[in-house]
Order: sequence, then C-alpha cells, then structure tokens
Amino acid sequence: MSFFISDALAEGPVPGGDGGMSIIFLIGMFVIMYFFLIRPQVKRQKEHKAMVEALKKGDEIQTMGGLMGKVNELGDNFMKVEVADGVVVTVRKTAVEAVMPKGSLKEM
Repeated sequence: MSFFISDALAEGPVPGGDGGMSIIFLIGMFVIMYFFLIRPQVKRQKEHKAMVEALKKGDEIQTMGGLMGKVNELGDNFMKVEVADGVVVTVRKTAVEAVMPKGSLKEM
C-alpha cells in the first residue's frame, strides 16, 4: 500500500540540542518586551495619573473625544466642563487627554 507514499521515519536525537539556548532566547525576548513595550506604557500611565490629580477649577482641557472646555466643578471620578457659554457637560476625569495653555479656548 505504500507504493506512492513513502514511510515517515524518525531521526535520532539532535547532537548538542540541550534546550539551554531556548531558555536564554525566551529570557532575552522578555527583557526586550519589557524595555520596549511595558516600561514606556507604565511611564505614560503615571504621567496621566499625575496630570489628572493636578486638575483644578478653571483649567482648560481637551478630552480623548476631542471635546475642549473649562473645568467648572471637580468630583472624585467626574467633573463638569463648560464647553460653551451656558453649556456644561459631565466628563470622567480619566477621559482628559491634555491640559491646554490658558487662553486656548479664546483663540478658537
């Protein structure tokens, strides 16, 4: 029956293949992932947390959705932002992307 299909035969063990190189490779990959992906992300999270904690009434902000306005009220998790004269919206503090320089809203 094996006229067209040849039998698959296993080869012997690979000389010198003790697996030590694969462990060194995995450790090296983890180190590279840590320095290029994990560490910068943690740094950005710390900077964002510090920025959110430093918010105060009267700051001009931009949210992640692109909404720009002036902070009117601050709560623990939420804040009220005035986006136009008499128009106040409630926004989560963590949605703040940037604190704009004073007078940025007047230029728009």
